[in-house]
Amino acid sequence: MNRSQLEHLIRAASAVSGERHLVIVGSQAILGQYPDAPRTLRVSVEADLYPRDHPELADLIDGAIGELSLFHQHFGYYAQGVGPTTAVLPEGWQQRLVEVSSPDTAGATGWCLDVHDLVLAKYVPFREKDEVFIREVIALRWVRRDRLQRLLRTLPVAEPVRARIAEQIQRHFAEPRQR
Repeated sequence: MNRSQLEHLIRAASAVSGERHLVIVGSQAILGQYPDAPRTLRVSVEADLYPRDHPELADLIDGAIGELSLFHQHFGYYAQGVGPTTAVLPEGWQQRLVEVSSPDTAGATGWCLDVHDLVLAKYVPFREKDEVFIREVIALRWVRRDRLQRLLRTLPVAEPVRARIAEQIQRHFAEPRQR
């Protein structure tokens, strides 16, 4: 997915839901802060999003422009309607959202996670694809270790999960960077 496709999804999700503000929480939220992110960070063909003020309308979006929809078949990418609890995020994440609004969003606004919040959200499930994403963001120097560590203290997870994430942050920043 690229920034233009994300803007198209924001416009389409707004048209389907009647809502003007959509929150993007998945990996493609990176396109808010880094519209020209490398392909390695844009491998997903979906944007995980929900209407900010009426998250219950996410199912409507999923049905109309979600996976296997006519929209997906025609454009090759889609919106995954999710909810506010899909991503586990540190306190204050709403104040750090990155605005995506242009003529191509037709009056709608996408609110993308800040890169630090996004990386912490990826550390929680820590699937293989999440680790690849995290390593790339760190290699690009788009996140700071001290900020991740500070935000980690406010992440609503059990202490063993917090300890695992703290260890992984240390390990990832200690590795030689490829860039």
